[in-house]
Amino acid sequence: MATLTYVKGLPTPVEELNSLGLTEFEMFLGAYSSVFHKAACETANYLLSGQSFNKSNWNTYLQTTYGILKRHANGVISHAKGVVDASKEHRKLHIKTLEGKLKSINSWINKSEKKIVDSVKLYAKKNWQNSKTGCRFPLSCSIQFRDTNWKNLRFQIHNKKRRAYNLTKQIEHLKISPIQTVIPRNQAFVVGSKDESFGNQVCQWDGEYLKFRVPACLESKFGKYVQTRLGNFDRNINRLPKDGSKTWHFYRKNGKWNTAVQFTPAPVKRVSRHSAYGCIGIDMNPGSIGWAYIDRDGNLKAHGQIPLQMGLPYGKQDAQIVDACLQLATLANTLACPIVCEKLDFSTKKEQLSERGRKYARMLSGWAYSRFYKLLESILSNRGIYLMKVNPAYTSVIGLMKYARQYGLASDEAAAIAIARRGMQLAENIPGSITAYLSVKDGKHVWSLWNQLNNLIKKSSIKRHHFYAISNWEPLVKQWSQQSAQSKRKY
Repeated sequence: MATLTYVKGLPTPVEELNSLGLTEFEMFLGAYSSVFHKAACETANYLLSGQSFNKSNWNTYLQTTYGILKRHANGVISHAKGVVDASKEHRKLHIKTLEGKLKSINSWINKSEKKIVDSVKLYAKKNWQNSKTGCRFPLSCSIQFRDTNWKNLRFQIHNKKRRAYNLTKQIEHLKISPIQTVIPRNQAFVVGSKDESFGNQVCQWDGEYLKFRVPACLESKFGKYVQTRLGNFDRNINRLPKDGSKTWHFYRKNGKWNTAVQFTPAPVKRVSRHSAYGCIGIDMNPGSIGWAYIDRDGNLKAHGQIPLQMGLPYGKQDAQIVDACLQLATLANTLACPIVCEKLDFSTKKEQLSERGRKYARMLSGWAYSRFYKLLESILSNRGIYLMKVNPAYTSVIGLMKYARQYGLASDEAAAIAIARRGMQLAENIPGSITAYLSVKDGKHVWSLWNQLNNLIKKSSIKRHHFYAISNWEPLVKQWSQQSAQSKRKY
């Protein structure tokens, strides 16, 4: 089960303050964080060295070298290992992202060079004016800039090749260069255990007071134990259990010590029923979130949109997303049903931002998709509402083809119907009026039909608002399929 983390600033009761304006617990954290940092740095360096690592032997080494207890050493090892593993994973992700960008650039270069070559071949013909195919990239000139579009494209290709060369060298360097990691100062980490009282042997919290076992190297200065009044972690929905493991993390930020406790949350009463009784599908777009409620028979019962404003600062954007998530949680709680969303990954699209234009890059970069679903999952989990994630394949096409005109819905609401029905494991057959014009082998999945139709729509000049006016798709699909067949016969 996933863990949760609650964070609060370390209180400074007046009765605990000394002449320096600090509590004894803060003085201890300042002294112990220095020891913890040295031990964690040495552990991280040993892990990065590539030598065989024996946790038990290294734990003993830390105890004798830094004068700490076994539980303190466990916290040092866990923290250093987590930082090192994160650095290695980040290196892999960095290389994968750069390789994706390099692939996108090379693809753009090949297409652009072919575009110029084909155009040159066309203009080399004597009767190029009477060509039936036309020119893929017609030659034009700008009087303002005194330049041709061919020359401008060649200049772009030159810059892209320089960028591709730099990316290639960067990838080669990252694959062989040693991994480096950073361990911040002014922090302490203590691993918990479910077998110990209060979930931790070194750091114990009874709901009001926090008691910390002082390591041997600092006993002469602070005694065997230090404690402070911590109070409770106030939450509207508090899932911090009395029993179970509790891992504590103390860190200093903006001149203030903070306390974080990580734990396995207590279960909450499930509010949402099984998906067979109905679902709420949601489809997130840059400007709005469309939702649709489907009953047990797969029919639309309610729908709506939650507007989203783009380009807000981080704090206001977070507040807007939380408000939208709370609206969806209230809706799911009222209807007692789960919420179904798409499982999307924008890493590939973000690798192609430099080739897709500024407008698209600005839109995708400002779209807080991952942040929205992270907050939505947390809010729904606290309220006992199940969040289902389904394959996003062809949901927009299905919604526009089958439900947009039928119910008079916006594109995101129509897609939300398809998403909710997919969460209920209902099939989405293609309209019978156009299946005769799509050639699919027997035994193929119905998505093969949707894939063909999606490709035909992309090749055509039809716009999104046309989906609301077309009552019979047969003539259009017949025309597209005939054109596609003719083009195949030519080549």
